[in-house]
Amino acid sequence: MIEVGTIAVIVIVAIAFLIYISGVICYIPNNRIGICEKMWSSKGSVMSGFIALDGEAGFQPTVLRGGFQFFFPFQYRVHIKPLVTIPQGNIGYIFARDSETLGATQTLASNAKNFNYEDVADFLKNGGQKGPQRKVLREGTYALNLAQFVIVTSNRIYGLLLEKEEYDLFGRMNDLILERQGFEPIVIKDSDDMIGVVTVHDGDSLPADEIIAPKVGDDPTKPELFHNNFQDPEAFLRSGGRRGRQLQVLVEGSYYINRLFATVEMIPKTTIEVGTVGVVVSYTGEVGNDRSGETYRHGELVEVGRRGVWETPLLPGKYAFNTYAGKIIIVPTTNFILKWEQASSPPMSYCGIKGF
Repeated sequence: MIEVGTIAVIVIVAIAFLIYISGVICYIPNNRIGICEKMWSSKGSVMSGFIALDGEAGFQPTVLRGGFQFFFPFQYRVHIKPLVTIPQGNIGYIFARDSETLGATQTLASNAKNFNYEDVADFLKNGGQKGPQRKVLREGTYALNLAQFVIVTSNRIYGLLLEKEEYDLFGRMNDLILERQGFEPIVIKDSDDMIGVVTVHDGDSLPADEIIAPKVGDDPTKPELFHNNFQDPEAFLRSGGRRGRQLQVLVEGSYYINRLFATVEMIPKTTIEVGTVGVVVSYTGEVGNDRSGETYRHGELVEVGRRGVWETPLLPGKYAFNTYAGKIIIVPTTNFILKWEQASSPPMSYCGIKGF
């Protein structure tokens, strides 16, 4: 005969097992989040997209934070995932699974509205786009819905990865960012005497007769257009920026640039030595009027910043000159002064000219 105590234990174990499989109670540690998946709903399944915004069955937009959570029996499954942590001095890249599709000229998703990525409903209802985002994550800890967003960082990929193909997709994305050294800021030191030439990979293309995109959005007094050295892709595109190699270069400093949006090539500064000047032949800019004067007929000189030979040369010094946008011809300026004294020197010949 079974003892009463044994029966009590069996009942308790059975109740605990029933509670567990029913999903009535779920405990989430404070250093984790819960991604809620509704198994069934009176509203049916989500008909379009990936996230159920109106209470349908499917992944829900709101994440669950630490503590005990209580649910209707057998209706929910909770996926417990870590908080997203971006180490100091690093950059995290965001990939959105659900929302509007990219436009024909887009490489990355627009973030024209300054989305709070921790609010999935806001992202989906107010113009967010699916795919890799122009905005990056800076250092910090984020409670993100990893069913909607996948975050690629230097040391791991955060996400509720559903298929093997997704591991391959985000692995390739990680490899591309690593190849471009994109998980760390661009640091240009004064001692290196280098500048950064930027190539943008998103936005409208250049006209057929242009090889360098002009400077835009470089005035900090116009904050709505100031892209802060390509660190704000939306401001760059809003100010009329084009894809391709840029005239504006990066000088000394640290820059948190999305390397899926723009890559940077380091080239040396241009040095004009004492005793020389640099004549600039510009490959970009508007076509200028001839400034050489009526009496000069051996070529054309244009204003500084125009296409052609600049009327003002570069004097001795160091310059952050984009050598993809023009060429500098070094011209000596040293003067030779020759003096003769007829009484003490015999007749001489210099460059074919007989003595005086």
